[in-house]
Amino acid sequence: MELKDKKILVVGLARTGVAVARFLAEQGALVTVTDMKGSALLGPYLQKLADMEKIVYELGYHEEATFIGADMVVMSPGVPMEIPPVRLAREAGCPVLSEIELASIFIDVPVAAITGTNGKTTTTTLAGEIFKSCGFKTFVGGNIGKPLIDLVTSGERVDLAVAEISSFQLEGISSFCPKVAVLLNLTEDHLDRYESFQEYINAKARIFENQTTEDFAVLNMDDPLVATYAASLKARVVPMSRLRELDQGIFHRDGCITFISEGRTERFPTDAYKLRGVHNIENIMAALAVALLMGCDAGKAAGAVERFSALRHRMELVRVLNDVAYYNDSKGTNVGSVVKSLESFAGKVTLIAGGKDKGGEYAPLADLVKNRVSHLILLGEARQRIYSALGNLTETCMVGSLEEAVARAGEVTEPGGVVLFSPACSSFDMFRNYEERGDLFATLVDALPGSVQ
Repeated sequence: MELKDKKILVVGLARTGVAVARFLAEQGALVTVTDMKGSALLGPYLQKLADMEKIVYELGYHEEATFIGADMVVMSPGVPMEIPPVRLAREAGCPVLSEIELASIFIDVPVAAITGTNGKTTTTTLAGEIFKSCGFKTFVGGNIGKPLIDLVTSGERVDLAVAEISSFQLEGISSFCPKVAVLLNLTEDHLDRYESFQEYINAKARIFENQTTEDFAVLNMDDPLVATYAASLKARVVPMSRLRELDQGIFHRDGCITFISEGRTERFPTDAYKLRGVHNIENIMAALAVALLMGCDAGKAAGAVERFSALRHRMELVRVLNDVAYYNDSKGTNVGSVVKSLESFAGKVTLIAGGKDKGGEYAPLADLVKNRVSHLILLGEARQRIYSALGNLTETCMVGSLEEAVARAGEVTEPGGVVLFSPACSSFDMFRNYEERGDLFATLVDALPGSVQ
């Protein structure tokens, strides 16, 4: 792709927008960056581009003429593809790309791409650690850490790349083709952006769109929505199941993960794993499948998994106080994630939930709340809606802050119980992101008085 002297519009100036704008400018493109936020709110990002003197900025507004007159539009994942000026650009014949599509054009190493509603970050990070332990120079990024375009701009030579990919990023692809693509699960999410659940599903499934018979598709067959794609993909399907034994693929049975593919059989006992919870068995299976399909040694892969600990804000044990375990699951930003987290405990759970509502239904939590949650503490914009759906199933109260929620949880949770902070909502009503929210939870828990085990 020739970029020199091309008029290219970058939509959205955050982490990804900065990386894309810098790459394009360094290639000699005539770059304009637009964002509906003004310069006062974008100061840190503007500072990162301060040395790129030729970049033009249109901040606080979108100029339709700039969209229509561009040779190419590159979208940051936080900006919907269907905003009016983007539609005008398409109608004018201008190609509209996502950052991962642009990056993939310039990447010449195999890419493993991992998507799904939940578990993407853990699976991607673990896969990266396995590859590194097996001696592969590996780039890990995408929707976490570094944008995929950073692999191009860094000039770093690697053997392969592992990328977490969101539905937003997949909206703008046309040729992006991972060697191994993983679809972990599909549950309602981002319905504040998509018109329907099916539209969200369709975006996720685009990860397989350009694969051929030379590529692999790892599918979680325990998820009925994911399983429907098994018969229609061009790629070689590698089924995955936590619930049943498989003739081919990767599955979990009686404390052992087994991988069977094209005459190869590998077994991985799980008793030494630091990652706990049913959802993490699925994440581990997916990461192992990716690694083994792309040439990793099974013994070295097993060691990497055994050494791997939970990521921050994902079922992270903060402390045990007065015989009560406090778990920070701030990354549990949708109902499907909270289902998996609650399934990891037999009962006596005090669940703290709530935040900015994302438009999904809370009903899938009903049986788990009724049978495993002894106290439900609700906060944030979504608290009333969650209360209406679940409040009659267990002892429930609504609070005005996370500080109040943690204090209340410490009062009501019996010894031997669990306090689980798994919001089922995004953080943006009260916090900048889920990390800030989880950090505050951990700080509040650490400040509780009592006997530490």
